[in-house]
Amino acid sequence: MTSVAEALRQHAPEYLRQLPLTIATIAIRKAFSAIMRCRSGALGGVEWQCTDCGRSHWTGRSCGNRHCPTCGAEKTHQWLDRQSAKLLPAVHHFLITFTVPRELRSVLRDHPRDGYRCLFEVSAEAIRDVASATRTLKDCKLGFFGVLHTWGRDPMVYHPHVHFVVPGGGVTVDEAGHATGWKQTPTNFFVHHSTLIRVYKAKLADALRACGLYDRVPNEVWKKKFVVDIQPVDDGRSVVAYLAPYVHRVAISDHRIKRVDDTSVTYQYQPSRSKQLKTRTVSGQAFLEGFAQHILPKGFQKVRHFGWMSSNSKIVLEEVRMLAWFTLGWVYWLASGHAPRQEQHPFPTLRCAACGGEMRVVASTDLPIVFTLPNHALAYLDSG
Repeated sequence: MTSVAEALRQHAPEYLRQLPLTIATIAIRKAFSAIMRCRSGALGGVEWQCTDCGRSHWTGRSCGNRHCPTCGAEKTHQWLDRQSAKLLPAVHHFLITFTVPRELRSVLRDHPRDGYRCLFEVSAEAIRDVASATRTLKDCKLGFFGVLHTWGRDPMVYHPHVHFVVPGGGVTVDEAGHATGWKQTPTNFFVHHSTLIRVYKAKLADALRACGLYDRVPNEVWKKKFVVDIQPVDDGRSVVAYLAPYVHRVAISDHRIKRVDDTSVTYQYQPSRSKQLKTRTVSGQAFLEGFAQHILPKGFQKVRHFGWMSSNSKIVLEEVRMLAWFTLGWVYWLASGHAPRQEQHPFPTLRCAACGGEMRVVASTDLPIVFTLPNHALAYLDSG
């Protein structure tokens, strides 16, 4: 089966020879190296045995790199459960998306650590400041989380933006900082859209100026209209499920790679506002360049929590949940046992390819698993 790893094995050597060796490119080199070795046997392997037919299967170890399209399935399930548990079931939520104009994208791509940090911080500050000035949420403390994306439907297109999942309400606090009550927003209104855009644009300009990137932005950018989208999303579970696959993977999945040869890569994508898949063929070097622009700097957090959803908040999430339930009259319903419970997403059981029986681990190794082919070449063992 064609995959991103196959495209890298075919075209990465030439691409990396032309790539300058700098601190900024170390993350790209590490990601490429990990993806090419992932589940190939180069990182060791695991022996599985079917509990029904007794057949043995060797699988190569996963690389665990957060940019690998093959890894991350189990982590995605775990993240989905954790984030779903942080939602407030009785409260409606909003999905707020902050983007940047096309002319500003190259600045963020060339300076990803400072650029993404500015995008995250100013958009979160804009939400807090504008919400605190509204009549409904005045003097309230908010709690929300954001996820950074750098791609859209076509992975070759660089499109940095941040999605924030924000509960439609906030907690009131006393002078000591203790939560005292819950205020709810209307289901179809969070903050004034035009005000949020204006504050976000001003804060982004100040943040870029503070880190020395403002002069790299063309002056006409600040005269353009910035796009900020606010959408009501009910209890937020559908949005969290939508965001989950993008947290531990990047840009494009293996099943979208249709052909890889010595000169090009062919993949599928679904244009925005269209239900039809389109096929695109690009050169191997263009594909790797497009993939590399989505690799994040080392240690950069693409998911961030703010307010009482952050781990260092003095206001405990469980306290917020109880205040919201008391205010909305949900406490007795939840205590009755008829309220919907948190849905869990267990990792699917591995099944035998021959008989469909359940598999269990019988051996593992960190050493490379190799065997000799008839032509005396070495290859890694992975029976799938």
